[in-house]
Amino acid sequence: MNEHLKNDSASINHLLNIVKEQGTEYLNSIEERPTSVVSQQVSEKQELPESGYGTEEALQIFNRKFEPIMVGSGGPRYWGFVTGGSTPASVAGDWLATIYDQNVQSVKGQGDISASIEIETIQLLLKLLHLPEKFLGGFVSGATMSNFTCLAVARQWLGKEQGRDMAKEGVSGMIKILTATPHSSSIKSLSLLGLGSSNIVKIKTEEGNREAINIKDLEEHILKLDGEPFILISSGGTVNTVDFDDFKAIRKLKEKYDFWWHIDAAFGGFAACSETHQHLVEDWEYADSITVDCHKWLNVPYESAVFLIKEQYKILQVETFQNSNAPYLGDPLENFSYLNFLPENSRRLKALPAWFSLMAYGKSGYQEIVDKNISWAKQLGELIENSNDFKLLAPVRLNTVCFTLKDDARQDEVGLFLERLNDTGKVFMTPTFYNQHKGIRAAFVNWMTDEKDIQLVFDLMNKVIAE
Repeated sequence: MNEHLKNDSASINHLLNIVKEQGTEYLNSIEERPTSVVSQQVSEKQELPESGYGTEEALQIFNRKFEPIMVGSGGPRYWGFVTGGSTPASVAGDWLATIYDQNVQSVKGQGDISASIEIETIQLLLKLLHLPEKFLGGFVSGATMSNFTCLAVARQWLGKEQGRDMAKEGVSGMIKILTATPHSSSIKSLSLLGLGSSNIVKIKTEEGNREAINIKDLEEHILKLDGEPFILISSGGTVNTVDFDDFKAIRKLKEKYDFWWHIDAAFGGFAACSETHQHLVEDWEYADSITVDCHKWLNVPYESAVFLIKEQYKILQVETFQNSNAPYLGDPLENFSYLNFLPENSRRLKALPAWFSLMAYGKSGYQEIVDKNISWAKQLGELIENSNDFKLLAPVRLNTVCFTLKDDARQDEVGLFLERLNDTGKVFMTPTFYNQHKGIRAAFVNWMTDEKDIQLVFDLMNKVIAE
């Protein structure tokens, strides 16, 4: 055995204590950690050592080379990309997921029980989001893979409606996907699935600075299809303005026409946790599939999302993802093997951090996180609305603030302002383009964000714009 490996194995308690102390120090000081650094600060490339250094020395190299420039992306003022933090319980769950190192596979038969943990976690999430148990779910790496999984089953459904088995025969012919404001991950998924992003039929949006589907235009397009089955991608919170499609109206259309209804609710779905905003997702339980990100508003470590597909379509899931030439894996339906229900054959126990956090903080804990984030977004929105230098590009509907410089003559300066703001290392926001304006997005999903952060950032914005 390699000498360093042998020594590390004997010293595992010491090594984990060192990492624990370093991790604790980082988490306790994350509010002061810079939110942005220049990537060129990384020193020269490391050569692969001949016989290694051992874990403790490797940690020292990491601490010299990378640790000082790791950003506080899990902190209270990292407002870019709708990035959540990690609750203490989810950190504990993530550590244990690594230690136990399970490959999530079958519920029945011999082997580990990690799939049972995943199924239980999905049930807990359904309760949190007020969704019925008739959804079958699984954990994937993010919204892209969740959308991919849902749309892959939608593709199989559409083929069956046309008398084809697309998983076996492949995609051929024109396929219609109707949508108004799809997330880029949905478009990417269509490309990966061979459905063709150019097959998207863009539906008009509602008037009045909206990104939501215009229901009248949607039905007119449906009628033009003359009974041809199609896929509808709707939004449970758009990226720029967190606008929601009218699920109640779409439900009525679904009673009249033949289509697969997919909702991308990566972060907006957590509006279900808020008593004041859960109306935004009313009737979403009638969708065929839903995407929800956990590493956003659930505040678990990155690479965590779920897909939710109606259980009535599990045969289509197996047809889409089954390992048909692997008899050693057993009957996919009888054993409920996750290997036959989603894209990846090999997966870590991503559900465990979510399970720990849901069990630790419960419904009321997440309601508080969601409601506070909504209030911080509204507070920043009000400050911007009453500002002399900034203006909102859209109403603050949930947890994201989309704004720009008030003077339209300064549109060319928006990017420079954002760069200088992010360079302070006190806050991180992302650029966008909305309603013919260069804009800036601030997204609130972190459990640590507090009122003082809002005022600190707004004061900083005024200081940067005045310089």
